[in-house]
Amino acid sequence: MAASWLEFLGLLVRWLHVIAGIAWIGSSFYFIWLDRSLEPPAPGSEAERKGVGGELWAVHGGGFYHPQKYRVAPAVLPEKLHWFKWEAYTTWLSGTALLILVYWLRAGTMMVDPGVAILPAGAAIAIGAAGLVVSWIVYDLLCRSPLGRNDAALGLVVFGLLVLLSWTLARWLGGRAAFIETGACIGTIMAGNVFFIIIPGQKRMVAATRAGQPANAVDGLRAKQRSVHNNYFTLPVVFTMISNHYAATYSHPYNWAVLALIGAAGVLIRHFFNLRHHGIHAWQYPAAAAAVLAVAAWWITPRPIRLPPVQGEVNFARVRGVIGQRCVTCHSPAPTFPGITAPQAGVLLHTPETILANAQRVYQQVVVTRIMPLGNATKITEEERAVIAAWIQAGAKPD
Repeated sequence: MAASWLEFLGLLVRWLHVIAGIAWIGSSFYFIWLDRSLEPPAPGSEAERKGVGGELWAVHGGGFYHPQKYRVAPAVLPEKLHWFKWEAYTTWLSGTALLILVYWLRAGTMMVDPGVAILPAGAAIAIGAAGLVVSWIVYDLLCRSPLGRNDAALGLVVFGLLVLLSWTLARWLGGRAAFIETGACIGTIMAGNVFFIIIPGQKRMVAATRAGQPANAVDGLRAKQRSVHNNYFTLPVVFTMISNHYAATYSHPYNWAVLALIGAAGVLIRHFFNLRHHGIHAWQYPAAAAAVLAVAAWWITPRPIRLPPVQGEVNFARVRGVIGQRCVTCHSPAPTFPGITAPQAGVLLHTPETILANAQRVYQQVVVTRIMPLGNATKITEEERAVIAAWIQAGAKPD
């Protein structure tokens, strides 16, 4: 019963995480578009005299809008200001809760892969938690260093360090957990930018303006830099959120490099749209992204792995015995594996009919990508994988 309630709690937290993420990413995309689309007010106009640096007219939902951005701050602030922060905070809090519920509380299965490294569950959790903290500290120090004044160089160094982070995580954790933890680290950087840099800077600007003092333009510049960074992080972090559905990516021997390629493609695509908001149609960037994704697709195409020769007759009864011992603990109407309350991905393998219906899926996950059993928790052998492969190659007959 407790496991069932935990599963339902995970559903609610995941739902909240997706909703909050849509709101945060949507506002990021909108404000970058808005900032890049502003046009200077007419010389001598009232807007220019008020200190407006850019403005635009837009129509949406049957109404006309006229956003204006001040070079620093207006002379007088209204009492009511709209802040954009809870989207970020809710996304990070719900994402961290989901990380704990799905991965940390089941670390022995979801994070530890004996084929990668033999770790106690506590050590795997410690590695994941340390990544969240260290990634923010290193990134923030880089932004505050002299390197932070060169956006292009800073971007390349941060990307390189994130690749190093994913490589490190992939050497200690199972592939799926390494991808999720890398995404959590990027999400922590993004939320840290909002909590430690953007919002405090905006609060200082508001306080100075209301006190009749000039606002510090550095706060605005620093907040804009971190906001732009968050904008470029969005597509890679969204990929890590959905990556657990695509075993060919995280089960690859060089999964960290696959993640780097897909992340780089996301950055290139985002850069194209950011330039396009300026009226620059730099099609070389999506073309490069398509080429990078094509390389990734070719690279993750499963290659046959040499399996040991099968001794004895291969028939359905033998295959059913392997699946019954290695797979049914999770893939049955009432799973008996600790922490699993429903058949994973909705796949049932407890009857001859369900095994035959999912034969190709079993082959893909057990023989080709080899991601199942997850972390090889049920200790399937190479000989047993070979039995399944031989049965499939012979036509997956029910005898």
